[in-house]
Parts: sequence; C-alpha cells; structure tokens
Amino acid sequence: MVFLTDHLDIMASMMRVCLILLWIRIVVQPHTLQCKAVQVFPPVNFTLTVSALAQVLLSWKLSPNQEQKNYTIRYDVKILTPVFEEYDTVKTHSFQTAVLHNGFSAHVRTLLFHQGLQMTSDWVTAELLPPPGAENTAVTDLSCVTHFTISSTVSLHCTWLPGKGAPEDTKYFLFYRYETYMEECQDYTKDKWNRNIECRFPVTHIVPGEIDELIVIHINGSSKYAAIKPFQQLFNQNAIEKVNVPRNVTVFLEQNDLVATWEKPLSTFPKSCFEYEFYLVNLKSGNKQVSKTYSHDFRLRIDVTCRYSIQVRANHHTCAVNGFWSDWSEILYIGENKQENHIVWSLAVLCVSTCSTVTLIAIACKSQHMWSKLFPPIPTPRIKFRDPFPNHYERARSCPSEMWLEPGLAEGLPCSPLHDDVF
Repeated sequence: MVFLTDHLDIMASMMRVCLILLWIRIVVQPHTLQCKAVQVFPPVNFTLTVSALAQVLLSWKLSPNQEQKNYTIRYDVKILTPVFEEYDTVKTHSFQTAVLHNGFSAHVRTLLFHQGLQMTSDWVTAELLPPPGAENTAVTDLSCVTHFTISSTVSLHCTWLPGKGAPEDTKYFLFYRYETYMEECQDYTKDKWNRNIECRFPVTHIVPGEIDELIVIHINGSSKYAAIKPFQQLFNQNAIEKVNVPRNVTVFLEQNDLVATWEKPLSTFPKSCFEYEFYLVNLKSGNKQVSKTYSHDFRLRIDVTCRYSIQVRANHHTCAVNGFWSDWSEILYIGENKQENHIVWSLAVLCVSTCSTVTLIAIACKSQHMWSKLFPPIPTPRIKFRDPFPNHYERARSCPSEMWLEPGLAEGLPCSPLHDDVF
C-alpha cells in the first residue's frame, strides 16, 4: 500500500513537470521565434548641433529598413560626456543643456516593443569636439550671485580669475543665458593689467520665484598672443540667490524672557519658505549663541541683569534649494549691565567728591590768609641794575685823545662839542 502511494506521487510530479514544459512551448516559443525573425535597425543621421549657449540639439531618424507594423518604437539615449545621463523617448530629437568647453558625446539606439518583449538595436555615436584654445587660458574660480531687488527684478553679479596661461592683453567677455534670452555684460571691473575680472547686471531677464531653473554663464576671450579657451558653467538660480535681510526686526523683554519678532525677507516666496538664524551676544560675559528657527519669532529666557545684542538672518528652506544666507540684520540692544552701571555711578560720585573737596580747601586757605604763605610772592632784587637805554644822553666832546687815531694825525684837530642832532 505504501509502495502504491509513493508511485502515485511520483507520477503526479512528472505530470506537473510535463504541463510546465508544454506551457513554455506553447506560450514562450512563438514569441522567441518571432523576435528572432524581426531585425532591429539602429537610427540613422544621428547629429549633434549647438543650438544655444550650453545647449545641444540631438537629432536622428528611424532607419527606413525598420519594420513598424504592430510594434512600439522608442529610442534609448545615453549622454556620455560631460555628465553621464540616460533616458528614453519616442521623439527623434532631444535638447540637452550642458557645458561644452570640454566637448560633448552621446549614443542612441532603437527600442522595439511587442507583446511585452523588448528588442534593441546597436548603438550609434556622435561627438562634438572641444572648442579651440590654449591650455590654462580659460577663466577659473567663476562664482555668481543673484539678488531680488526692491523693484521686483533680479540682478546678477559674477567674478572670476584670469587663466594662469592667459597673456596680459587678454580681454574676457561674459554672456548669460536664461531660457531663450541671452545678454552680454556691459559693466566690467578690471584688474591691474586691464583684464575683465568682474561683471554686473543691475537688471536681468531672470524670473524671480522660479524653481531650479538654470542660468548659463559663458566667458570667452581674445588676445594677440594666444587663442583663449572659452569656459561655461551652469547655476541653479535658487542656489546662487543672496536672500534679502529679514524686515522689521523688533526685540523686547517680557518678564525674564527676551522676545524677538520679524517679517520675511523681500521675496516672491511665501513666508513658509524660509529658515532663520538668531544671533545673541551677552555683552557682559561675552557668550555668543546662534539658534535656528523656522518661525518669525524667537523667545529665550535670559539674565535680565545683562545687556544683549541681537541679529537675525534668513535663507531658503522648503520651497527651493538653499541659497546664500542673507546679511545679518542691524544690531539691536536690550537689557542693561547693572554691575557696570554701578561702577560708572561710583566713579562719577568719586570724581564729584574729589572736586568738591579741593574747592573747599582752596576757599578755606584763602579766607585764613594762608594762600600767601603757601604761595609767597617773588621778592624784588635789592641791587638795582643800570638802565641800558637811558632817556637822557650826556653831551660829549670829541677830542683827539679819545679818537682811535695815530699820534701824528691827532695834532691840529680842534675839539668841538657834539650836538643833540647827532643822536
């Protein structure tokens, strides 16, 4: 009986295996045969075209030999350089934004779908060579900042360093592109060799409040002595925005709590899109504290016998990527150092007391005729000196004996009185 049961189990297992094999033959094999019978051809006329600053148009066509009946056709695209990216599309063209100063290359192939199965063609490749230019002549350390202005426009400010191999006569020129708009800089700052190293756009076509839109910066140059290599860089407009300072910051004491309130910065984003840092300095102890908050007020228990300085700054938080922190708000003060005030008052009282004491002593000395004893007058000299300039001149007679003449010349000269009119 046991042997019969085992035999039946074995037969049942074999039947299940046979059914599985039969299902595979009926369902899978026709599709496999069909796939093997269909040939997938790669796209043709694959080209790369620079359509704008840092923008490439990838275009291709379906092979005329490709069978299309009852098939779904898509295309697999791989960007190889400058940054790897892969995606698929039903279109026969695609736009890519990428820096091009180091070149650009991509693959594309045909994808064929039928009844849940996918077939692929071989890859075809296209390439853009890097633009010409001598090594180390392109700009370096490019950085840009945008700012939302009170006139509801966006300004742009960029700085860079000349390439180490750039000749002294190099002239750099900056362009920016936002979506389809492109503009050249007209306001440059120069270095000591008269090379442009900084650019300002007081007003741009950058739309405030957009999320993750790209700003393309392109800098090329010219020189009599070398070909200047161009340089491009892409910036997320939210990541390079210098956020405005929080507005209407106020501080006050509520019992032993310091309370600060403010309004969101000037921006198109709602108030829920910002985070804040609160900077508190205890001017008595020198202790400093920076606290982060996502609300528009701040409360902190403090020592009311101390004086504090308070500042606030802002940045993007939830609505967009973080930009540059705003400048700190103007310094506000609250509280008073009672110990310091006591010292000041003590010094003031001591000074007044000292002055009063000196005055009283001087009055007392004067009233008791002690002033002359303490400071006696200077005595006049007993011997009177002859006046070197008398008012009356004695009349003198000029005689030969009083003159410095030789003895032979003095004889025969009469003595005569000297009159007043001589003097």
